[in-house]
Amino acid sequence: MRQLLGGLCLLLSCALVQADVVKVRAFDDIIDSGVLKVAMYENFPPYSYMVDGEVRGVDADLARKLAAGLNLKVEVLWVTPDETLDDDLRNFIWKGHYLRPNVLADVMMRVPYDREFSYKQNELGELINELVVMFGPYQRERWQSAYDDRRIDEVSSVGVFRFHPVGVEVESVPSFYLSSVFNGSIAKMLHHYPTAQAAFTAMQAGEVDATMAMRGEIDWMLHQANDSHLKLAENAYPNMGKQAWELGMAVHESNRQLAYAIEGVLEGLIKEDELEKIYASYGLRYELPELYQAD
Repeated sequence: MRQLLGGLCLLLSCALVQADVVKVRAFDDIIDSGVLKVAMYENFPPYSYMVDGEVRGVDADLARKLAAGLNLKVEVLWVTPDETLDDDLRNFIWKGHYLRPNVLADVMMRVPYDREFSYKQNELGELINELVVMFGPYQRERWQSAYDDRRIDEVSSVGVFRFHPVGVEVESVPSFYLSSVFNGSIAKMLHHYPTAQAAFTAMQAGEVDATMAMRGEIDWMLHQANDSHLKLAENAYPNMGKQAWELGMAVHESNRQLAYAIEGVLEGLIKEDELEKIYASYGLRYELPELYQAD
């Protein structure tokens, strides 16, 4: 009887382990299915968002171009940001989430293309993202400020914000930066909002005189506003650390063949200026990733 119970326990344990394993689709299976499952951040204009039931945004348009280059169609898996990017990669690329059992993306958009991040270790010295391959840089992003010239003549330095209210997204890099630069003298002028869009809307309403967010977001919001009084600032950001970074994609480490295939399509889109056209259609400036700047 004990042997029988032991055997049953072993079988049950194996079944539970198998149930917890999410299968990564092999490259040939993806091609045969005709569908590329792409993870993108939800409600994140101008990169990925919904308009009248249609998926829009730079990342969405790029994903469709990449999929078409492989004779595939796109199936979007919406990413609601977890506490960290590591969590998002775990939930969509290599393990899955308990709310979406047995569901993984084939590729995830808008992942930092950064060696330091790729090889980040935990407190035990283990690679946090060892099951993830980050590849295909397609955008170089920066920080950007915008202001209303009816209330500020020009922004030649962030020091101007010591005398003008500035709207920023709560718990964002602009928030931390502006609250600490110049010995914290700007902190009293900061107004916090739930999103970068809300901060921009506050500037339009006259609640604040300026705002700061990612360049892509600022470009898109200015394009949408179409107001000649709302302008791009040309200031630098002293003592900020990393002011520009590159964004690419991620796949499971077992699916490098998919990464190579996508990179081949991406290179053509970049060299033929197709990607720049996608960005321009949303009012965004496009800056080549370093990988392609030498070409």
